[in-house]
Amino acid sequence: MIKLGSKDHKQLFCRSFLDSYLDYEPETLPWPDLDPISLERLRGIPFWREALLTESEAGVMVSAFAQTLTDPLIQEAIALQGREEHRHARLLNHLIKRYDIQVSPLPDIAVPDQIETAFTDFGFGECLDSYFAFGMFELARQARYMPESIFKIFEPILDEEARHIVFFVNWVTYLHIQQGWTWEGPRGIRALWHYGKALRTLIQAFGGSGDSEGKPFTAAEAGHFMDDLTPMQFLTTCLEANHQRMQRFDPQLLQPLLMPRLSKVALTGLRLWPRRDPMPSAQRG
Repeated sequence: MIKLGSKDHKQLFCRSFLDSYLDYEPETLPWPDLDPISLERLRGIPFWREALLTESEAGVMVSAFAQTLTDPLIQEAIALQGREEHRHARLLNHLIKRYDIQVSPLPDIAVPDQIETAFTDFGFGECLDSYFAFGMFELARQARYMPESIFKIFEPILDEEARHIVFFVNWVTYLHIQQGWTWEGPRGIRALWHYGKALRTLIQAFGGSGDSEGKPFTAAEAGHFMDDLTPMQFLTTCLEANHQRMQRFDPQLLQPLLMPRLSKVALTGLRLWPRRDPMPSAQRG
């Protein structure tokens, strides 16, 4: 087994990321013409602006962070992630224009002052948000909420998100060990503190006023794609979808484990608890 924090570890998580890059241009993908019902559903999904803003901010921030790095291999990998985040924003912008989805203009995007902190906070938040995205994508696909051609376009995007979070948890572990955090306990406490910041945002999304603006879009609308969605069904789907994405990676690489572990604990509790009401779902057209 590879030693965490070693040069071999760095080579593995950087090369795995770089070598799995998929080259494509969003504007030339096989975008389908949608029937009226599918088009209405697509336009009715409430998180397009938030998704576009998130990816646009990520592209600017990650690219700027890459420029501050001195390790050439890590710099190359994070610069590639920045380009992929920009490409995600381009894809969403093309989708919004092609299908005439109405969104309000985005604000000007500035580079954060504390760039490494911003990248670290973003990485932990992406670990949580991607976990829910995997589940929501699978729920929408099972419900045939949109034509399969739309799901095929977004499939590589979710694979890229999986690559991002696997790279991130290995990078941050490597960084902490290089900074002298050689004991697993203190590293875990430090990671939990960052996860706590991200979890507070997710909790606000579940318990907010129903206005999705500014909320993590994958968590805020979990019941949008399927009627009578229960917490047990949602968590089970997230857990299974995450497993399908993660099993493709080298087993020597670290993977985000917090949400799968919390989901298993929650599912155990739900099986022992009286019946829960379904998660609210949006009306369909």
